[in-house]
Amino acid sequence: MQASGWPSAKLITVFGGSGFLGRYVCQALARRGYRIRVAVRRPERAYHLQPLGTVGQIQAVQANLRYPDSVAAALKNADGAINLVGILQQGGKQSFSALQSEGAGAVAKAAAAAGAALVHVSAIGADPHSGSEYGRTKAEGEARVLEALPGAVVYRPSIVFGPGDGFFSRFAVLARALPVMPIAAADTRFQPVYAADVAEAIARAMDGAVEGGRVYELGGPEIFTFREIVELVLRTTQRRRPIVAMPDGLARIQATITETLDKVTFGLMPDEIVLTRDQLKMLASDNVVSQAAIGEGRTLEGLGIRPTSAEAIVPSYLKRFRKRGQFEEERDPRHPGER
Repeated sequence: MQASGWPSAKLITVFGGSGFLGRYVCQALARRGYRIRVAVRRPERAYHLQPLGTVGQIQAVQANLRYPDSVAAALKNADGAINLVGILQQGGKQSFSALQSEGAGAVAKAAAAAGAALVHVSAIGADPHSGSEYGRTKAEGEARVLEALPGAVVYRPSIVFGPGDGFFSRFAVLARALPVMPIAAADTRFQPVYAADVAEAIARAMDGAVEGGRVYELGGPEIFTFREIVELVLRTTQRRRPIVAMPDGLARIQATITETLDKVTFGLMPDEIVLTRDQLKMLASDNVVSQAAIGEGRTLEGLGIRPTSAEAIVPSYLKRFRKRGQFEEERDPRHPGER
């Protein structure tokens, strides 16, 4: 669907648009001709998005979900709102509760007051009874959104992948640095979903082509165990590393140590090696689309979007982690050599 040429086109405010998924969302919206207002704490971090549209089509403004007045200002004259804000690790005032629960509610209330349609991006694993604070606050955020704006569209993606992601790339970095690959919850299942597919689903909701008041679960065409994901990374980067499944007790010790070190160093620990205790609790549950969502058509396929395979995309951006770089030829598997 192509919106009318801007500046008469509809204005969409994207909260948290400077992050990984935000780039794909802004691109999908820009291609449709929407005007885009990227609302972030630090607008200078969103300037890289401007080339995705025509001159003046994408603009950055300051907003902080902890301050409702700034949220309301970012939605002034907006026709639609998209909330992409979420964190995997708390730090200072940027807590799970403040952003994923209370902040989500603030966006929904402001969108309702402005008469703007809303797409709220949550996560598979959102559950009011989750052992993880991340999972509980995601569920609280969804409840606040639907209470304030019953017609909102809520999306729960599984692990999102694509160039610039923090998941597959994380293990590629570790494979380059470590002689072994220690992993927790090796048998936990994931259903990685391509960022461009999630962005297309969001854009279709802004087009008015998605039924509101429902929670959709977005996953890719394949389900992998954690071990299989690491194996895919190793194959792609052509590195031979033993995969060591850590016992739960050892994983908890590792999480306690890396979380503590990250706090005492004020967040200076490399993201790739930090595992928090809350993240470990998240890993205790599978991260896949539910049978209920499949049966009710609350999936990418139900929205008419054919999910993209991880194996079709991931190699394109992980090849650079090979020992001799991205232009190295594929080696004969009969003579792989040592890596």
